[in-house]
Amino acid sequence: MKISDIKATTVTVPLEAALRHSNGTHWGRFVRTVVEVETDEGIVGLGEMGGGGAGAELAFAGLKPYLVGHDPFDLNRMRYAICNPTASLYNNRTQLHAALEFACLDIIGKRLGVPVYQLLGGRVRDSVGFASYLFFRYVDRRSGKGEVRTIEQLLDHARALKAEHGFSAHKLKAGVFHPDYELECFRALAAEFPGDTLRYDPNAALSVEEALRFGQAISDLRNDYFEDPTWGLAGMRRLREKLSIPLATNTIVIDFEQLATNVRDPAVDVILLDTTFWGGIRACVRAAQICDTFGLGIAVHSSGELGIQLATMLHLGAVLPNLVFTADAHYHHLADDIIVGGKMRYENGAIAVPEAPGLGVELDRDKLAAYAELYRSLGGYAYDRDPGRPGWYPLLPNTNFADHRDAAVPDLGLG
Repeated sequence: MKISDIKATTVTVPLEAALRHSNGTHWGRFVRTVVEVETDEGIVGLGEMGGGGAGAELAFAGLKPYLVGHDPFDLNRMRYAICNPTASLYNNRTQLHAALEFACLDIIGKRLGVPVYQLLGGRVRDSVGFASYLFFRYVDRRSGKGEVRTIEQLLDHARALKAEHGFSAHKLKAGVFHPDYELECFRALAAEFPGDTLRYDPNAALSVEEALRFGQAISDLRNDYFEDPTWGLAGMRRLREKLSIPLATNTIVIDFEQLATNVRDPAVDVILLDTTFWGGIRACVRAAQICDTFGLGIAVHSSGELGIQLATMLHLGAVLPNLVFTADAHYHHLADDIIVGGKMRYENGAIAVPEAPGLGVELDRDKLAAYAELYRSLGGYAYDRDPGRPGWYPLLPNTNFADHRDAAVPDLGLG
């Protein structure tokens, strides 16, 4: 079997409302690039990468000379064909490789008639649990709904998600408003759901000192972990020396060099494995095995997935014996998906691992075409800017937080 072609299609899929974070905003939609790897036997594998737009489409087209004629079973050779560590100093293709690996695993599974989890050693669980993943959100101009800014709005949103999907862990994406206000929000969540666990993630917006103060103020709660409160291994190491809460990251331990450093000189207790950031599912499995050896916790990270990448997260979660935390997913904020059958469903806070060969999902061609056209109409957006705060840009650590009393309804260009 040989790769005969690679096609990349950028889509934009609407969200229920714009999601705010410490570094900017998702402007009411996700921009994702869907990759199709075709073979000379007619089997097509699916991959997905975040953002990129026309640039991502060109990047994948630029890899065709490397990969056309390559056997999709030769995953190790493919990695070095496009991600040689020395060559990658000049052209880092880690996330491109991840999307291509997804597609090749999809091809291999389809060719052999088995789900991807069988290629990874077999599953140890039938479904993967998820946290609620709460965001502060701008109101959606079209519906007039979706705002999460006040404490009561946050609790209403969390109650609704728990009632609909059955979540028993709640992650607050934070760093938007002043830490004192977000502390009130977080403790209100704890009071509302006393039997559930919690996670606070300000995307490294806090100084070490502010993070220490915040961490001490929540130390009595049922915290899964304190995620990326400040930037850098040195800052996290200082916090780890003083706090009793486990520290987690998806920003400063995202490759094997950083993982080795964290093993030698611990700064983080829980590594959040992202199938895109780490360069593929197999890299995440390898990282999880290293974490198991050295007693580090793991969880599955979300980077704004549609159904294809969600499938990679499910197959990953299915095969990891040391996965004791629920995973993250932006998925429930999406208004739609580009896979046949529409959005996957949660049951009791979990999603079943796909059983069909390969990744177990197929493209809905009509939706792919519609959301590709929507992307061409709307274009991309500045992830690291806040449309409700013109002229603002993020600093690390941040001292210029949004005002939670401001009920601005910014124009997101959605019509």
